[in-house]
Amino acid sequence: MLDLIIIGGSSAATPAAIYAARRNLKFKLITKDFGGELATSGEIGNWPGIVSTSGIDLAMKFREHLDALKVDIEEGVEVEKIAKNPDGTFCITTKQEEITMAADKMVPSADGALKCDYEAKTVIIATGAHPKELNIPGEKEYRTKGVSYCTVCDGPIFAGKTCATIGGGNSALESALMLADICSKVYVINKNPEFKGEQVLIDNLKSKKNVEIIYNADTTEIFGAEFAQGLRYRDTRDTLHELRADGMFVHIGMIPNSFIVPAEVEKDKFGYIKVNASCETSVPGLFAAGDVTDVPFKQNPIAAGQGTIALLSAVGYLNRQSN
Repeated sequence: MLDLIIIGGSSAATPAAIYAARRNLKFKLITKDFGGELATSGEIGNWPGIVSTSGIDLAMKFREHLDALKVDIEEGVEVEKIAKNPDGTFCITTKQEEITMAADKMVPSADGALKCDYEAKTVIIATGAHPKELNIPGEKEYRTKGVSYCTVCDGPIFAGKTCATIGGGNSALESALMLADICSKVYVINKNPEFKGEQVLIDNLKSKKNVEIIYNADTTEIFGAEFAQGLRYRDTRDTLHELRADGMFVHIGMIPNSFIVPAEVEKDKFGYIKVNASCETSVPGLFAAGDVTDVPFKQNPIAAGQGTIALLSAVGYLNRQSN
């Protein structure tokens, strides 16, 4: 029986694993793709001690650190479900190709325990979130080549250039406001006739002289050559328009990777896992950290701090259980 399973492989999971190794816990880190969304990011300039790096390079540094500590990493493993055993430990089933057991086959054995691929006394969920996509031609092709889902991460790359933010909520408004301070020209492409965000942000954006807001604009394509060069959209009259931009920031929402947790875990209305200041979920022994939680800001340094908190809280839980 493991002390801990860490599910994830990025900014929250890595520090949790580092501290777990330093505490000599018996644990594994399992992840579908090490690096997660971080590895798909462009330039990273908000990681303390590193002025500038790329998402993939930072993810490689994470991996090097874990390898140096001889952390047991199982990559290419997609968790399908987490359940709690009758004895309070956790049962994890996966979608590994070599494992054929499906979630509906998680049935108790003769002694009442669930059949599992992994079992542990505690679990840290650090699976992050993924951005909603436009699902239009050119979007995937130009991701990290002019298309980004994180203005805080990648916006500074486009200082002095022309950019577009696509979206109509608070995240899009905040993106456009940030870009307005660093770009020569900013387009805001909103498919709706008005914004859905906070009025103070809307008013602030409308006061920016280098911002052009385009309403009722349904983005249909991102085009370019080696890098993205602009986008096309349709208006309410079904007329196709084209505008040139060096960078395009898609902010139409995020989807937390929280579907694997037990039904009794409390989530907010968007599906983010609710945690307290100790990164405890509503299920004892189950912790969560990073972008999968309801923490207000989704940033790599914040995820790292939560990963550390979650691990230290898990250690406290284990200590209490052993007494």
